[in-house]
Order: sequence, then structure tokens, then C-alpha cells
Amino acid sequence: MSTELPPVAPEVLAEAVENLTARLRKKLDDATAGCANTAVHEADGSVTFRFGEDALVTLRPGPAGTVTEAGQATCTCLLAPRCLHRAAALGAAPLADTAPPEPEPAVTAGTEQATAAGAGASAETASAEPDSAEPGGPAEPVPALTAAQLGAAAALWHAAAEALAAGVTAGGAVVQAELLRAAHTARLAGLPRAEAAALRVVRGLRAARERRTAHRLGDLTGSFRELLHTAGVLASGAADPALTGTSRRAYAAGGSLQVHGLCREPVLSATGYGGVVTHLLAPDGSRYSISDVRPGGLARARGAGRASVALGGATLDHAGLARGGLRIVGATVSAEGRLGAGRGVKATPLPGAPWTDGPAAPLFARPAAEAVAALLADSADAADTETTLIGCDVVVVGPAGDHLLVREALPDAPLLRLLPAHPHPELPHTENLRRIAAYPGLRLRVLGRPDLDRAATLRPVAVGPVPGEPYTLRLPEEWLGRADLGYERLQGEHFPPPDTAAPATGPGPVPEPASVAPDPLADSPLWRVRRLLETGVAGGRRAVAEAARGTAPLAAYGPLRRAGLTGAADLATALAAEADRRPRDAFGRLADPSPDGYAWAWLAAATHLAGAERSLVAASWTATPSGATSAAP
Repeated sequence: MSTELPPVAPEVLAEAVENLTARLRKKLDDATAGCANTAVHEADGSVTFRFGEDALVTLRPGPAGTVTEAGQATCTCLLAPRCLHRAAALGAAPLADTAPPEPEPAVTAGTEQATAAGAGASAETASAEPDSAEPGGPAEPVPALTAAQLGAAAALWHAAAEALAAGVTAGGAVVQAELLRAAHTARLAGLPRAEAAALRVVRGLRAARERRTAHRLGDLTGSFRELLHTAGVLASGAADPALTGTSRRAYAAGGSLQVHGLCREPVLSATGYGGVVTHLLAPDGSRYSISDVRPGGLARARGAGRASVALGGATLDHAGLARGGLRIVGATVSAEGRLGAGRGVKATPLPGAPWTDGPAAPLFARPAAEAVAALLADSADAADTETTLIGCDVVVVGPAGDHLLVREALPDAPLLRLLPAHPHPELPHTENLRRIAAYPGLRLRVLGRPDLDRAATLRPVAVGPVPGEPYTLRLPEEWLGRADLGYERLQGEHFPPPDTAAPATGPGPVPEPASVAPDPLADSPLWRVRRLLETGVAGGRRAVAEAARGTAPLAAYGPLRRAGLTGAADLATALAAEADRRPRDAFGRLADPSPDGYAWAWLAAATHLAGAERSLVAASWTATPSGATSAAP
């Protein structure tokens, strides 16, 4: 797929595939694979594809650069518009977002659900502000799901179960189109979160089949788990607002606010959006943010760090706001703390406050383990933890593979891993961490986002010197004691001079080499369940059945039972048995062709695994016993 092609609305592609005959659908994957290389960009903004001598497909995107209507894709062949050529051309183009993305911070390239959860943006909801907002009253009862919503959720569950049973190997254009059709129905029924989950699965299937370097099978496995969970719960009739979502973000009146900047970080979406989000704190510790995310990708993400803040006539840019503050009158605030720029909002600049005092000081006052535990306890939804920043003071130990190893500056504190908040080479996160790694013993104040998919891992977005420590960062006075790792590049002058003696690496025992740092997640036999689930995503139901036939259950899941993980062992065994259950009638036909049983078994195992791994990750943040420096055998 060429990213230069105009994005296509999911419902347009789904309709084109649905109109094909069964014979043409079998040829669709092959036709789509090669047609992107034949695209020709015309002077009028259209894109043409030639199929032989008699078929010319033309895509004419609208003013926004997206194909949003069936009439914007035409073909000159006799079968048009129900032709293979038109469907193949539409399938070669990227999927368009159904709404502007959430302005979430940039995250790792493999976590598009976050970003996309992940990659920094989501098609789940759009920001919208009222001209005037009324103060919020008591919470109203959640209305029951409508018949249309129940039907849409059931259709999405069925499409997701079929896609899971097919796996990546058989999850071609036809399977993807069924998911897109069900996603569009969910959108029309008012289930935007379910639609967004389906779109993430389709994008993951595309990336896997095209063997893109950014694709990770674990991410696609997580996307399938979220889609099946969301669709399954909704289809059961549960009217959970966290699962239904909202198609427009509601802003409520926030009155008068005083906020101070914490830091800023770039936003980079896999779907072409870029920008910046600036994190803010109120004197009472309440967290807010102001974001500016638009189409433009990397170039805009890099330049938006100094874009003007569009809020109530404020004269600050995002760089100034990250180290300054605002007094806001008539504020509008979303449930997630995003500040809106609706009518009547007035803002005036305030002097900045350093991390050492003011509202930021409490962020660094408690151990990271306590902050992570509170984060997990307060959030039932893992996605809610992806935007929360925690602070801690650490001592640099040294580089270790793809991460920087540090120890929190507390007695018997565990080793922590620092990973770039975004690994894109044009953003300075990775380079800054590499420079920091060259100074073992350096005292560092870190503000970052815990990565709850890895053991004791923090993704720093800003760093600063530790007060009162001689061997720490030496930042310019105008930086107000912190450096935004996504925008500022640390230089040699920002570090202690070479003749300054580095102290010991922390108040605890000197750690062993980084290669033997404890990792309870990696040391756990849960990898056997994870491999079985990912095998199902990659090869479908048949691959799970074949894997189960080749290994005795005792040999495969005995280590799980010996480790006390009997629940995981039982669910993995049940999944393997369900995958191999193919009853047939007297004529050799499948007696129960529905993939529902297999999908439920897979979801049960995946949900249990996610919970078990999250518990191990949470435990990895706790303090280790004195003298313990390596994992138990």
C-alpha cells in the first residue's frame, strides 16, 4: 500500500467489495497487491490506475483529500461499478479516519491503538466544544442499548470472530471488508468505540499481510482482544458508557482556572496526523492539557512545539506554556482534562513554576511504585493509564539493549528501564536517552509515562536536575529546570564536566550487569499462552489446532501448573480443544460452522493472560529485598 494514495473511507471500500461476485472476490487480494505501483497522480489531484487496455480506475478525492463517496471512484470497464478493478484500487489506498484523532501523546510505533492509543492518535472520538456550557449536574442513569446498537454489536462480534478464525494468512480483502461493513454499522448505531476497535484490527491485518517493519503481532493480538471484548459485552446488552464511547467530546464549564506548564511532547499518528500536547497542573494537583493536532505527520509534530496556543487570546506558544502558566476565565474542560477554546474563554499568561516547588513538587514526592499502584487502582480501563505522567528521581546505571537502565534514588529500589516515548529517528527522544546513558551515576529527575506492557518500564517525556545533587544535569536558566525530550536536544554542556566524580549508582546495592536485570514477565511461563494466542492471530483457528496436536498438554502447560498458573493452563487447554473441535454430519459437512465458540475460548484466554501479565508488571515496580539483584530461577 502506498501512503501517497488518497485515504478511502472504510464504508466506501466495504461497499465496493460487497458488490463483487464470489468469483471476483477470490481474485481481489492478487489484484490489490500490485495495483498501487501503477498509480499515476494527475495534475487535477486525482489518481488513476490502469488495468490492461480497457480499464482505467480514477480516484477523485474531495476537498479534504479523502475519498468519502462511492461516486469519487470510477472505472471505465463494462462491469463498473461492480468490478474488480475499482475494488482493488480502493483496497490499495490507506483507510481514512472516520473522525479527527484524539490528541494523545506520541507512543511507540507498535502501539497504534493508542495511539492511534497508538501511535499518538485515535479515530475513536473527535473534540467538540459548545458555544456555551452549563455546569454539570448529577450523573444521569445510563440508557439501555437500542435495538440498532444490539444488532450492530452482534454483527461486529460475528465479523470479528470470523476474522480471528481466519487469521492473518486468510484475513485478506474480503475478511477486512466484512469488518469494515460491521464497523460502519456500529458507527451509524452510535458505537464509536466499537468502530474504532474494528478499524485498528483492519489496519493491523493490512500491516501484517504487507510485512511492514512497524508491525508487531502482539499489538494485533491486543487489538483483537479489545474488539472481541467490546463487541461481546455490547452484544450481551450491557450499556457501559466506557464501551459505547461518544462520537463527540463533551466539554463542561470549568469556571476560572489557574494552570502551570509541566512539559510538552510531540504527537505523531500512524494515520498522518501530527502536533503537540502540553501538559498542565493546577495548584490543587488537577491535571489538564492543551493540544494542537492536525494533518501533517512528522513535519507538523516537529514544528507544532512552537505553535501559538489557541486558547482565549493567549499570547503564548506551546514552548512558553510548557514553562509558563495561564489564568483562564470561563474555561471549558473535557472529562479527560482537555481545555477547550470555546466562546467566552479568556486566558492571560502567568509566570512559570519550576518542578522543585509549586503544583509539580508532589509528583516527585512519592516512590514510583506507589504512583503506579494508584494508577492501576484508579483505572479499570488500561487505556486510561496511557496518558498519565508520573515523576521520580533516578540514578543512571547504563545502557541495556534497547533501553536505559536506572535505579530509583531510594533504598532497595528496583531497577527501572527507560524507553523512548517515541522511537522515530527524526524526534530527539532516542538520541537524548543515548546521551544520558553515557553518564553512569548521573542523578536525574524524570517525568514519564509508565509502560504497563513491560516490566518496570518508564517512557520519559521530560527530565531535569535533582535539587542539591552535584552530579546532575546543568540546564540553561531559561529552561526552568527541565528539558522536553521530544523537542530539546541535550548537549555536552548540559552534563557534569568530565573531571566531576560520579558517585555510587544509588543508595541500594550496586546492580549486576543490565543483561541480568530482573524481569518477572519474561521469566514467567506465561509466554506459552501468549505464543498460542499469537499463533491463532497469525495462522487462524487451524494453526492453533495443529499446534495443539503436535505437543502433549502436560508438556506444553505443565510448567504453567507447576508455577501455580492453573487458570492460564486450563484456558489454554480449552482453547486448543475448541480450535480442534470440528464436528461433521453424515455427509462430511461441518455440523457447527460458527466461529463463536472458538472466539469466546480465545477471548477468555487472552483476557486472563492480560490480567496475569498486568499483575506481574505491577509487581516489578515494587521494591526488591535488600541485596536482590537478579530474577529468581
